[in-house]
Amino acid sequence: MPHMRPLDPAFPIERQIAIDASPVVLVNVFTLDKADEQTFLQAWEVDAHFMKRQPGFISTQLHRAIGDSPTYLNYAVWESTADFRAAFMHPEFRAKISAYPSSAAASPHLFQKVAVSGICVA
Repeated sequence: MPHMRPLDPAFPIERQIAIDASPVVLVNVFTLDKADEQTFLQAWEVDAHFMKRQPGFISTQLHRAIGDSPTYLNYAVWESTADFRAAFMHPEFRAKISAYPSSAAASPHLFQKVAVSGICVA
């Protein structure tokens, strides 16, 4: 099971999922030992297949840090925190996270788009 290391220790994912918002983007940074990369990728793929079947799931993309760093970033878009919460707390998902290598540390955080005039829309 990956260790949870919040991006913001004052407001971890457990507090974020209690807030109703939509749509939301999950950003999850994973660090792990280089020797565990294949195990991590296999576990992430199984999780991604599960999440794709869940109501409110829109998309996901996994990124790997360039160079020799075994750091990964997952970006997933959900229709709402309620949909993400249901998937994240689902017993099947909770059981699957034990497949992650013990060196893996996950830092999940939820975000919403911000409109900036002349630059981007929310």
